[in-house]
Amino acid sequence: MSANDDYVYDEESGEWMPASELASRQAAASRVEVRDAVGNLLGDGDSVALIKDLEVKGAGKTLKVGTVIKSIRLTGDPQEIDCRHESIRGLVLRAEFVRKR
Repeated sequence: MSANDDYVYDEESGEWMPASELASRQAAASRVEVRDAVGNLLGDGDSVALIKDLEVKGAGKTLKVGTVIKSIRLTGDPQEIDCRHESIRGLVLRAEFVRKR
């Protein structure tokens, strides 16, 4: 009998299931969905555009509406995305201020 044939008890559902199925359910539950201002699902590497002017604290710059940010990275927080902009290093934006392109 292999490890994949073992059945384990899932306390959330109250059911016995194969260990591999429980592991895949737990992995899916730990993934965070990040959605933009209009509800589109964002992923690593997506390009986004700003939907409002944003003043960047510490950089003394304002990013204008329509500015395109390429190749975003998800941070694990459902409201924040890590970005790169040519003039600002270490930029983190709130997902509510961007729209997927």
